[in-house]
Amino acid sequence: MGQWWSDENRYRVWLRIEVLACQAWAEMGIVPAEAVKVIEQKADFELSRIEVIEAETRHDVIAFLTAVAEKVGPESRYIHYGLTSSDVLDTALAYLLKGAAERLLADLDGLMAAVRERAFEHKNTVMIGRSHGMHAEPITFGLKLAVWYDELARQKRRLEAARDDVAAGKLSGAVGTFANVPPEVEAFVCRELGLKPAPASTQIVQRDRHAEFFTALAVTAGSLEKIAVEIRHLMRTEVREVAEGFGKGQKGSSAMPHKRNPVGAENISGLARVVRANALIALENMALWHERDISHSSAERVICPDSTIALDYMLVRLTGLIDNLDVYPERMRANLEKTGGLYYSQRVLLALTGKGLIRDQAYRLVQRNALKAWNEDLSFKALLLADPEVGKHLSAEEIEGLFDLDYHLKHIDAIFERVFGQEG
Repeated sequence: MGQWWSDENRYRVWLRIEVLACQAWAEMGIVPAEAVKVIEQKADFELSRIEVIEAETRHDVIAFLTAVAEKVGPESRYIHYGLTSSDVLDTALAYLLKGAAERLLADLDGLMAAVRERAFEHKNTVMIGRSHGMHAEPITFGLKLAVWYDELARQKRRLEAARDDVAAGKLSGAVGTFANVPPEVEAFVCRELGLKPAPASTQIVQRDRHAEFFTALAVTAGSLEKIAVEIRHLMRTEVREVAEGFGKGQKGSSAMPHKRNPVGAENISGLARVVRANALIALENMALWHERDISHSSAERVICPDSTIALDYMLVRLTGLIDNLDVYPERMRANLEKTGGLYYSQRVLLALTGKGLIRDQAYRLVQRNALKAWNEDLSFKALLLADPEVGKHLSAEEIEGLFDLDYHLKHIDAIFERVFGQEG
């Protein structure tokens, strides 16, 4: 991804746009076909020469055009014919952002494949579900991964939509009126680049497109951080239900040889902040003076490569993390049982209301036993069996029947089918 945003590649895209514009002019009979052939053969540049010229001109497009003209000769007078700098800059940016999005979508496909594989691997790996960081009711680790997959699928749709909206070029001149370049030139160039012409533009493509794009990157980064934070929580010493893969010779701490830290997940959390912050910059770039100013330009030189490179890294890093994640089912089961069966409390509550108790009465009865189990580290089921008030409504056999783990997991297959379809 870094190479995609290199100066060399950026200028190559500029050059392609300029040559395509010349070809369009030639098709219209405005520029001699022989001149375009010379331009096609000779148009080139040296990065070092552009840098020398720009040091004097303080204008990157003029420096680029001057360097190309030196290579082409007299026929260079047809290069940039009727165009303004932003015709090249914004059309090139659309092309670069579209290409970056394609790379990110390929990365996302890889991550989704990794999450899907681990989801089916642990479809029936039972663990406790948590709310507010506290034990709630049983789930499976595969279900947790299925939720991640479903969210990543939404991010894919958002990225695809943002890619399509930002892939809009413009060659409509200094204020978007096509005064010196007709719409046919714009249409030709955009078609050859796989872009669509912006229906209406000023000197630039309007920045709501870019704001949507970078917001989509930020929302995607947010999902990656969500996954990373969950892994970090599950990796804590007191929980230890999963762990990042630990390579041979890897070290976790300069001071404490025992440490095995969630460094990959923490890297992802940190970079998500960068991508989110850059989305705000893209939103602020929407409001420009009249038909254009350049307050957006300097910021985009930072956020375009930085956000796409960061997200590219995050996607690849998280894919490797998921692929190599160590999962400890025995620890999950042990943690599940730490509360002495308290996760059956809702089922007992429902059973009591089913026997005719009003909900508040049933709730107080269940909570009384649940708190005693919690505070004294006792078996919740044993307390219920010994409670005469509970016994008035539920037999011992009925209470035993309520403590059935499969009850909580009976719809896992249905959820997987909703997420993954019939393929599972």
